[in-house]
Amino acid sequence: MTLPDIILLALAAFFAGGVNAIAGGGSFLTFPALVFTGVPTIAANATSAVAVFPGYLSGALGFLRELRALPVRQTALLMAVAALGGFIGSLLLLVSSPGVFALVIPWLLGFATLLFAFGRHVATWAQRHVDADGWQARAANLIVCIYGGYFNGGLGIVLLAMLAGLGMRDLNQMNGLKNGMSFVVSAASVATFALAGIVVWPQAVLMMVAATLGGYAGARVSRRLPPQVIRAAVVAIGAAMTLVFFLRI
Repeated sequence: MTLPDIILLALAAFFAGGVNAIAGGGSFLTFPALVFTGVPTIAANATSAVAVFPGYLSGALGFLRELRALPVRQTALLMAVAALGGFIGSLLLLVSSPGVFALVIPWLLGFATLLFAFGRHVATWAQRHVDADGWQARAANLIVCIYGGYFNGGLGIVLLAMLAGLGMRDLNQMNGLKNGMSFVVSAASVATFALAGIVVWPQAVLMMVAATLGGYAGARVSRRLPPQVIRAAVVAIGAAMTLVFFLRI
């Protein structure tokens, strides 16, 4: 890594950790940064997952008070499904060819950006059409976590929409649970990627440290920072990255 690469990756990871703690979408920063510094796409996706997952834990710890108020059984069930989905999604990534994944990337980025931009509408629809205790909610939970294991981009906003569909209303509790589930999804996929040997570890370790610091800082400031500012910035970054990767096809 050159010095400019180190600076770019550290800054991308720090802000990604903060953004993930507040609203999700941090992979819009880490994944492109890795690709732009020369890491192949599949390895960049795996390394990006490794880079941001400690930030999810520190972000969840920032909402520990709110998480303790949740029913233990509900939290344990959601975390178990998150682990299963993350494992399945990571296996799907491992069997994807680099060519296919390169074609899928811009569509996934665009999909995640649209979900992020219209997350409130998605959450409203989920509240009206998804039975919190029905099979649809459990299936949606598993599908979202499989998506997170395959491609982490936009996972946070999809999880927030799903939690709203489950009937949750306390935004701080939802953010804490979202961060906790994101950590479990990422931990399952990270373990799979590490065993498969596709993680670029020097970049991953650097970004893990920066993302952890950013995640804790993001959780601390989330109660003061206007969420619309963060959301607008993430949508703009996601749209720009989608366009860039479409042009790379």
